[in-house]
Amino acid sequence: MLAPLPAGRPQRIVYFGTPEMAVPPLEALVAAGFDVALVVTRVDKRRGRGNDVAASPVKAAAQRLLIPVSHKVSDALDVAADIGVVVAFGQLIREPILEKLPMVNLHFSLLPRWRGAAPVERALLAGDETTGVCLMQLEVGLDTGPLLDVVEVPIGPAQTADELRRHLVAIGSEQLVRNLTAGLGAATPQVGEPIYASKLDPAEFEIDWSLPAATIHRVIRLGVAWTTFRGKRLKVLAAALANVDGPPATFAAALTITTGDQAIELQTVQPEGKPKMNAKSWANGSQPRPGEHVGRTNAEAP
Repeated sequence: MLAPLPAGRPQRIVYFGTPEMAVPPLEALVAAGFDVALVVTRVDKRRGRGNDVAASPVKAAAQRLLIPVSHKVSDALDVAADIGVVVAFGQLIREPILEKLPMVNLHFSLLPRWRGAAPVERALLAGDETTGVCLMQLEVGLDTGPLLDVVEVPIGPAQTADELRRHLVAIGSEQLVRNLTAGLGAATPQVGEPIYASKLDPAEFEIDWSLPAATIHRVIRLGVAWTTFRGKRLKVLAAALANVDGPPATFAAALTITTGDQAIELQTVQPEGKPKMNAKSWANGSQPRPGEHVGRTNAEAP
C-alpha cells in the first residue's frame, strides 16, 4: 500500500530528478521556502575519452543550492522527509520505498496519453494540438498514478520541442509549488486509453521526403532531423512549410525541397563537419540546382 500523502504543506522534501528540465522545479521549490533535505539523481557519467566524469544537471544545481546529493533511492528514507517529488528521474521507484515515503510526480503530458520516456516529443510528432502537465501520486507502474492536478497547454503550429518543453517546465514548476503550498487534495484515477511515449529511435530523425510536408515539419521541430545531400549528412534544424509542388525529394529552388504533397523551406541547417548556419548562407556556398535530389534513395537506405 502506498504511503498516504501529507494533508497540509510538507515541511521536508526529497527531490528526485536528473536532466536539465528537472532543474527549474527544484529551484522553484527552494525559492518558495521548502526544505529540500536531499536530492537523489543518477550517478556521474564518464565524459569523453579521458577519466573526467560529469554530474547530472540536477546534481550540479543541488550543489549550487547547498543541498546534499545521493545516488541511492533508499537514502531518501533516512532524512525524515514528508514527501518525495519526482521530475524526470529516469528510473522506477520500487514499492518498498513508496510504502514508506509518499511521492508525487510531475509529468509533461495529458495522462494517460503519452505515458513514458518521451511525452513532449511524441505529442509533437503525433500532431497533437494540446498537451499538458499532470501532477500525480507516484505508483510502481509507469506513469499510472492518480491525478492531483492537470494543466492543459496548447501546442503552437511552429513550436519546437525545446520551446514546448521549456514552456511546460515553467508551468509545471508553478503548478508544483502551488499544490504543495495549498496542500494536496484528493487524487482521481486516470481516465481514457493509455498511450505510451516510447523512447525515440535515431532512425526516426532521418527525413522521409515522400511524407506530407506537415509530417516532415514536425520531425524538424524536434531539432535533430537530418537528410543527405550529395552523399553527406545535412541536419535540418529549422524550416517552414511552403506551397510548392513537384516530385518529392528534389530542390524546387535553392531553399525549397518538395515533399509528398507540398514543400519545406530550409531556414537553419548544419552541414556534415560544420557548425549550424543560416540556410541562405549554406545555399550560397552549395548552390543546389533545381531538380537536384536530396535524401537517400531506396538502394542507399539501411
